[in-house]
Amino acid sequence: MTQRAEADWTAASFVRLARRERATRYLLLLPGLLLVALLLAPFLWLSVSSFFSEGELSLKNYQLMLDNPSYATILLTTFELSAVVTLVVTLLGYPTAYFIWLLPSRWAAIALGCVAIPFWTSLLVRTYAWLVVLQRRGLINTWLEAIGVIDHPLRLANSFLGTSIGMVHIMLPFFIFPLYASLRMIDTNLLRAASGLGAGAARSFFDVMLPLSLPGLLAGMLLTFVLCLGFYITPQLLGGGNVNTISMRIFQNVSTYPELGPASSLGVILLLAVVVVLLPMTWLASRRRGPRGG
Repeated sequence: MTQRAEADWTAASFVRLARRERATRYLLLLPGLLLVALLLAPFLWLSVSSFFSEGELSLKNYQLMLDNPSYATILLTTFELSAVVTLVVTLLGYPTAYFIWLLPSRWAAIALGCVAIPFWTSLLVRTYAWLVVLQRRGLINTWLEAIGVIDHPLRLANSFLGTSIGMVHIMLPFFIFPLYASLRMIDTNLLRAASGLGAGAARSFFDVMLPLSLPGLLAGMLLTFVLCLGFYITPQLLGGGNVNTISMRIFQNVSTYPELGPASSLGVILLLAVVVVLLPMTWLASRRRGPRGG
């Protein structure tokens, strides 16, 4: 075999190998692509349904929301509730995750197990438990009256406050776990170096710890906020009809209207609201990470 023929044979072998590797990559991607297709199919069906009214293509379902001011109020209440819960969860969850991060590995595992305990109980059971605790003759009002702090029961259940308390309890583990995972990736030598350079505890935290944990913090906040937008059971039970969210209105539309168009349009609005929240948060997280290879 001449050198030219050998070179041609080698080049052909490389081409066949490259094609085989490309085909293998496509086959490996196929399950993921099928999963994405399964996730997109309900959204596409929901979007198409929202533009049909009485069997005809129409914007009537969206016009219904524009003509009814209650939809704007419900949307505002949903975002306000999600924002309040996310803020409280952040204020409670960050110190908790930071404290667990400071513990030895054995005690940290026990602490994480305690954080995960709410997952062992149904969300419905936890919500009913808070309803018992927060009602007019519940544990909190009974104790406060017994020690003379209040003269009459506080309105905790069937209110925005009670709904927020129940949702904070449910969402805390969803915030703590991704934040703790981010904290575990931080090199403790950086904190020692900051301390060796004369930085105090507060300076080390704000200049080193907080910036490095920001990806986990943003992930936890984003996960909390997005999940709160779709809450139904907790506002339904703890709100007592005084707290109306988009998910509750979607259920009402499904029960009231003979077609799915009004409920589908609300679902599309909720999904667009989630996208509006995701885009700036994703952009902020990418800015914090910096360019690749930088």
